[in-house]
Amino acid sequence: MTALVLASTSPFRRELLSKVIADFHCAAPHVDETQLPGESARQLVERLAIAKAQALKADYPEHILIGSDQVAIIAGQDGDILGKPGNKTNAIAQLQRCNGQRVTFLTGLAVYHSGRDELQHLVEPFHVQFRQLSATEIEGYVSLEQPYNCAGSFKSEGLGISLFERLEGDDPNSLIGLPVIQLLTMLRKWGVNPLIAAPGD
Repeated sequence: MTALVLASTSPFRRELLSKVIADFHCAAPHVDETQLPGESARQLVERLAIAKAQALKADYPEHILIGSDQVAIIAGQDGDILGKPGNKTNAIAQLQRCNGQRVTFLTGLAVYHSGRDELQHLVEPFHVQFRQLSATEIEGYVSLEQPYNCAGSFKSEGLGISLFERLEGDDPNSLIGLPVIQLLTMLRKWGVNPLIAAPGD
């Protein structure tokens, strides 16, 4: 089976992938993530996912490389991207903006077969409806979970689920940063299926 490489140092993506793929490598892609002038949120995550996957092709010339990138936007505000807050003050400010709003997470996914020079890519949307939160709830959540390295300032796999009224989307894993259902579909096109042992395994 062709070796897999996750072009990411994200512990969240690594954990998600490890649930479905037993053996893979992780490597930092070192890609400039600056948004280009006039670039939409969707274009940004798609471009960065592809760039991350292809950034490692020289080091992994016969591999399947997986790149992903994610941003969050508040409904009707496509140009205003919610990034990683970095600290408590910014996290509280982000959650105040999201309060009662519908937030869309766009996750770019790119799978690049360096040996064949073939690429598959897509953008997976996932929507979160925030409930009406009090200032005390927002500050309490941020203090408890400290989601400073998470776009949107929450961890949906943890206590962050308490912030929501409902979730809308095809794959809840995409909310954490990796659309696993679509990833597995892409991998099967190249003969990688965790349910079927490869010859010689």
